Amino acid sequence: MGTKARAHVIIEEDIVKEIDRLIGKKKRSSFIAGAAKKELKRVKQLSIIQKFKGTWKDADHPELTGKEGTYKWVRKLRDEDEKMLRKKLA
Repeated sequence: MGTKARAHVIIEEDIVKEIDRLIGKKKRSSFIAGAAKKELKRVKQLSIIQKFKGTWKDADHPELTGKEGTYKWVRKLRDEDEKMLRKKLA
């Protein structure tokens, strides 16, 4: 684990009471730090999704069009993997 820093944060009393009731006072900081990490990861993922929004164009990937197209593409990948594995095992 990295260096730890203290931070004074203000949280609504009912939230603190709920954390204490479910998690326990001695585990409060750890719980809040874990929750913050999860939320940071989620916010970063949303940021990346927004950044690349619209870069995928269906017209650029006609082989994936419709339900059958996706199925065929995945089937092809699996068949190629199967052939490669059989070659290695032969």
